[in-house]
Amino acid sequence: MEHIRKEAQTRKRIQGDLLQYAKDGQFNLIVHGCNCFCTMGAGIARSIKAQFPAAYAADLQTTAGDRTKLGTCTVAAIALEHGDLRVVNAYTQYHYRGKGRKVEYDAVRSCMAWIKANYPGLRIGLPKIGAGLAGGDWETIAHIIDEELAGEHVTLVEFVP
Repeated sequence: MEHIRKEAQTRKRIQGDLLQYAKDGQFNLIVHGCNCFCTMGAGIARSIKAQFPAAYAADLQTTAGDRTKLGTCTVAAIALEHGDLRVVNAYTQYHYRGKGRKVEYDAVRSCMAWIKANYPGLRIGLPKIGAGLAGGDWETIAHIIDEELAGEHVTLVEFVP
């Protein structure tokens, strides 16, 4: 069962499977955080790589290990039964190995600003970008998302199988 709670002015939170919700047509655009090494080998990125291979193909069009990717995005268009879905690979961290915080908050801000500028008015779904394996502070990241995507239809999906 879905549990919904309003957060801030435009962001709501639900529990479930972001990718299944996307396949069911609940979102026009989903966003996930990526490292700069074209791996998509863990967390939600691994599931996206398996279920939406075009997103991984878009990632592979960039140079592995290129630090200048931080704060940029690649996008894959996926044709689904309910219409087109955009999957955004947001380059929010450079490294993916080791301990400590790997997410870079300025990169999250830059990616969210880019999404607002390029895809206004869409129904956006996202996980807790940068707060899982990347070790970031969710409250800090949520504040950035709220600022940069103010006025947009944003839904945070907390994974519950």
